[in-house]
Amino acid sequence: MLQPRIGDLALPARRQFLRDAGLGFGALALASLLGEDSAAATGGGLTAPATALPHHPPRAKRVIWLFMTGAPSQVDTWDYKPELQARNGQPLPNADSQVGFFQTSGKCLASPFAWKQHGASGTWVSDLFPHLSQHVDDMCFIHSMHLRANNHAPAAMELMCGLNRPGMPSMGAWLDYGLGSMNRDLPSFVVMHERKPRGDDQIWSAGFLPKSHQALAIDARRPVAIDNLALRQGKSLEAQRAELDLLASLNAAHAAARPTQADLAARISSFELAYRMQTAAPEAIDLTREPKHVHDRYGTEDPKCRVFARQCLTARRLLERGVRFIQIFAGKNAAGDGAVDDVPWDGHSNIETNHRECGLATDRPAAALLTDLKARGMLEDTLVIWGGEFGRTSDSQGGKGRDHNPHGFTIWMAGGGVKGGFHYGATDPFGYKAVEQRVHVNDLHATLLHLLGIDHERLTYRHNGRNFRLTDVGGQVIRDVIA
Repeated sequence: MLQPRIGDLALPARRQFLRDAGLGFGALALASLLGEDSAAATGGGLTAPATALPHHPPRAKRVIWLFMTGAPSQVDTWDYKPELQARNGQPLPNADSQVGFFQTSGKCLASPFAWKQHGASGTWVSDLFPHLSQHVDDMCFIHSMHLRANNHAPAAMELMCGLNRPGMPSMGAWLDYGLGSMNRDLPSFVVMHERKPRGDDQIWSAGFLPKSHQALAIDARRPVAIDNLALRQGKSLEAQRAELDLLASLNAAHAAARPTQADLAARISSFELAYRMQTAAPEAIDLTREPKHVHDRYGTEDPKCRVFARQCLTARRLLERGVRFIQIFAGKNAAGDGAVDDVPWDGHSNIETNHRECGLATDRPAAALLTDLKARGMLEDTLVIWGGEFGRTSDSQGGKGRDHNPHGFTIWMAGGGVKGGFHYGATDPFGYKAVEQRVHVNDLHATLLHLLGIDHERLTYRHNGRNFRLTDVGGQVIRDVIA
């Protein structure tokens, strides 16, 4: 029997086509049933955690990480140091030229910002955060964070992936692999950025996990938030469904003959998710559905914070609709303080100018997000995280700036089962290095996973002959911060 051809492409004979298509539909149906019956569905049915998840009752169902790209200074934001203020310009005890990425003066640089205590907890906050300071009694501060890398890209990878080398899965991908989606019509892992931070896609990569666990990245600079959501002109949903069914059958037949290629199943899954998103996503990201007072609270029309405000409001809508893990990477520094590429929060030359602009860009929207989540009863099972990839030096760089400092910085969390108005760990009297109850990123990840109902040592994936996990071979749950 002759095979029909289109150009140089041979098409399968009728019997072969029906046989393969039938196999394909069967494979799709099986994958769909497995995915719907399992809370740990992986978007293809090929891989899943070895043990049923969650391992214990979770305190948090969802996470939003407000990533302050460029690394805010701990001693100018949340870690008040009277000794540093009193000894401005004097030699910094134990100053280390190897801490930063460039060269620093070795002389103390006092914070140029005014500090005040807030809330029943009496938490000291700089005047960078007039709105967020009203929420300190909901925040759990870790002042003793540290990691290994002292430059943006590897530090961001270490903070998000547990190791500072490319190719490792990020926390969001691990959660999608372990817990699956809470809304089959929307992605479980979403990233928003105004421009890609140092390390870009590696920070939110699925790494060696199946590609179905990759993040949906939304670039604020693009005129259309998500490409290809709108149907082609003259195309109905029914016609598109028919096209996808045919494509899926061919893809599934192709994958059935190649059972070791997991990416094929991930690709089939991505086509199906993209189709479902065409009806669910436009409504989810349509901010015109929000009333004016909500826009005013976030500052979506304020030029100083408009981009981050729209991202935070979009994130709240996605969290409401079952997106499990969202990261928002703070946008470019509007001040243009002379730092390399004007990375936000990267105040190498003038910490006051740089941080003032970044505070204006992020404070009001982040506070509005906390207010909104709390008012809707969502904060108790939503974990909000704020922080950058490392801190900054307590001695000056170029007179008014601060260099990178991975040896001591602050991250805060709110909601999701953590203690409010609580402070854990400490840096030295100058805020230079973590000295009490030191917390590595592996400890932070172990704690976050615990709050989500996961034993970090049991969430593993076998790759290249060994079991990998987000916390590598370390990590201790910080039980003192759990409410």
